[in-house]
Amino acid sequence: MVCRIKDFFYFPIAAYFRFFARIRLARWHPRVVVVTGSNGKTTTFTLIEMQLGERAHYSRHANSSFGIPFDILGLTRKSYAPIEWLWFFLLAPIYAWKGPYPENIYVVEADSDRPGEGEFLSALLEPEVVVWLSSARTHSMNFERSARARGVSVDRLIAHEFGYFAERAQRLVIVNADEPLIGDEVPRADAKVRALRKTDENVRWDITISGTEFGIGGTRYRVPYLLPEETWASIAASAEVATYFGVTPTTELWKAALPPGRSSLLKGIKTTVLIDSTYNANFSSTRAILKMVEKFPAKELWLVLGDFVEQGSQEKEEHEKLAHLLNGMDVRRILFVGPRVTRYTLPLVVNKEVIPLEKPADALEYLRTNLRGGETIVFKGARFLEGVVEHLLADPSDAAKLCRREEIWRKRRAQWGL
Repeated sequence: MVCRIKDFFYFPIAAYFRFFARIRLARWHPRVVVVTGSNGKTTTFTLIEMQLGERAHYSRHANSSFGIPFDILGLTRKSYAPIEWLWFFLLAPIYAWKGPYPENIYVVEADSDRPGEGEFLSALLEPEVVVWLSSARTHSMNFERSARARGVSVDRLIAHEFGYFAERAQRLVIVNADEPLIGDEVPRADAKVRALRKTDENVRWDITISGTEFGIGGTRYRVPYLLPEETWASIAASAEVATYFGVTPTTELWKAALPPGRSSLLKGIKTTVLIDSTYNANFSSTRAILKMVEKFPAKELWLVLGDFVEQGSQEKEEHEKLAHLLNGMDVRRILFVGPRVTRYTLPLVVNKEVIPLEKPADALEYLRTNLRGGETIVFKGARFLEGVVEHLLADPSDAAKLCRREEIWRKRRAQWGL
């Protein structure tokens, strides 16, 4: 009941902030670049920031129907307390008349995790350039009712919602043409379409102990992070955006500081290697990460995998697909954390040593007890797995490199025994 009430008031309340954000946006009148899609948005966003530098203003930590208007208005959430919402209601009409940001380019990461959000945000932003590289089952449960009513699949409805950004693009749409669902929506765009294809770009991808190397169109890129092969599209798109704005694209991606929880490489206790990909998880993103770690030169590979959440009626199918993926891997040990991976994935996994665990604290205790030293441990999934990583760090100060460092998340992890 509480969730339904929140859903009912979501867009009416967001429209209040959008109204005042539109005033400031009109007075500012920047050239808007929208980065959207199911997976890899933040990586693409960060690479574009590296290309454009101080020429643009960036919507960091804001990608929703509330977060983006807040960013335009200059309102920064800190406590997430109800009193903060009241304060923002009072400040929005005042902040609408603040002076514009000095940059004339606005790079925005825009999500679409419910029906209507892509349409809602694209109407506000009216982007000049749109970058759309993926469409997958994220927040699927939010789309099920509308999909049934329209007689379409959840996958198509999710893609259709992202498609509003392409539809409202004024000058350029950059897409990953290897994604069929994106290809189906691209005809909605009146702007020029730059279709990126892996075969056309002659992509090469290598994983080393120190990071990732990409070859794209004959150009070599080196990044000090472990990145899945799919990141080639993010790199190529960032170069396209730079070129569009008259900037010579840089290949020095080793300077990039990617956000936490996206395959960070960390030193763990007992000389272990921790690969932290705990920011989020669905089947598509997990498949990309597991394909990546298969190429990593690990002495002994362990996986710690949590549930895929917000999948609705699709959750059984998505977790069963994970089992088939794991069956084809050479992995020493798998820890499942959560009821979904235990119920749906575990029964289908064969010839693997699998440890089903209920809570992240149980995973932490198991690892502390059973690690011998030198293992490479990959963390992917929901249920606060970043809290497990935090307690396994060789250098406790590296906790600053993990995701969800805000006080509200610290309290929630504590409730889960972390």
